[in-house]
Amino acid sequence: MKNFPSMMNTRIGLTIATLILSAASFAFAQSGATRPRRVNPSQPTPAPTPASRNVASPATNATPVPARSTRPAGGNPGMATSNSAATGSTAHAFSLYQQKQYDAAAKEAKQIAASDPKNSEAWKVAGFAEFALRQYDAAAVDLQRALDLQRAAGENDPNTVDALAQAYVLMQKFDAALPLLVSATGRAGATPDAVMLYYRGLAEFNTGKAADAERSFNAAVKADPKNATSLFYLGRIAFERKDFAGAINFLNRATLGDANLSQAWKLLTYAYLQRAAAATGPKADADYLAAVRASDSLVHLRADEESLSLSGQALIRARQYVRAAAVLERAAAADTVQGQTLYLLGFAYTNAKNYPKAISTLERAATKTPNDAEVFRALGYAYEVSKQYAKALAAYEKGVQLAPADADLKESAERVRPFAK
Repeated sequence: MKNFPSMMNTRIGLTIATLILSAASFAFAQSGATRPRRVNPSQPTPAPTPASRNVASPATNATPVPARSTRPAGGNPGMATSNSAATGSTAHAFSLYQQKQYDAAAKEAKQIAASDPKNSEAWKVAGFAEFALRQYDAAAVDLQRALDLQRAAGENDPNTVDALAQAYVLMQKFDAALPLLVSATGRAGATPDAVMLYYRGLAEFNTGKAADAERSFNAAVKADPKNATSLFYLGRIAFERKDFAGAINFLNRATLGDANLSQAWKLLTYAYLQRAAAATGPKADADYLAAVRASDSLVHLRADEESLSLSGQALIRARQYVRAAAVLERAAAADTVQGQTLYLLGFAYTNAKNYPKAISTLERAATKTPNDAEVFRALGYAYEVSKQYAKALAAYEKGVQLAPADADLKESAERVRPFAK
């Protein structure tokens, strides 16, 4: 019995690691004059998809961030002590900020700054108010002006540095954020701030400094053992170096710290699948079941096609084919379903010996992905076990056209040819 070759590299753009498909046998009864070759259709190899290493919206990539506070981690802007006139001029704007009237505070502070461009406190209050409004671009511009004026006057204001660093991170300007974050987290005698250490790790991670990032994330976890986002990144770093046991440890801790961190559940599912693929017997079975549990939590939070497909794969690996089909049917109900998901659903139906549904699903998959030889291999098999030999031959021959060097497809076509009348 030959396994279908892996299709993963053609279906997912970023493959962090290859998961070898474990054998899953089919107990098909002999059909008529010939017994179809018992085959194990390949499943798309699960691989995480954090293709972007930045801190964009969870809807577009896999990078979680702490909840964006309406105030920077550094706290209130504070009031300058070296320039009493400037302080007095911004006192009302600062009072508006304290009352969370951020629009009014920003407007008034900007008016003061326009009439007095060297008033660092006005730029600072404006920047903090804009940060609270999540206007990070504007906040960064004004906070940078405040910081430049402070430095020119020989002043050192940690709050401005911290707020500007966070604004740059949230704008994904990690190169600009990193030196500020190094300063913010390296102050002598300061209590370690888990959020700022996380941001530093994030900036290092996104500027290619993985070893530094790992140290920063570990420092964040030391400061706050339940810092779920830092634990997630430690799990991700471990996963990328194929330390799946370490990844599982960190990711389990991340989900304990924040049960709603969907990306941690997703990567945890992948880590269990990867570790299971390298094991055999009870150890592999236990990890496949753990992958199912992790994917259940993922689907509870995010029932999109990607999550449902991953859950279906975990269930298939755990040989829970009927349940896998039920999960994948939820994704397949949409007209926009991907061919890969339909292929998996057809695979689950075939293992559950529901050949009519396998055929109809794989026919949809063939329409979605007409250049995928694996779909036609699986479709040919489903036709063959259903004794629809002419259709089986057509499917196998289509597979041969797409993969002319595939000996198994050629053998399958020749096997059914005498019965395709």
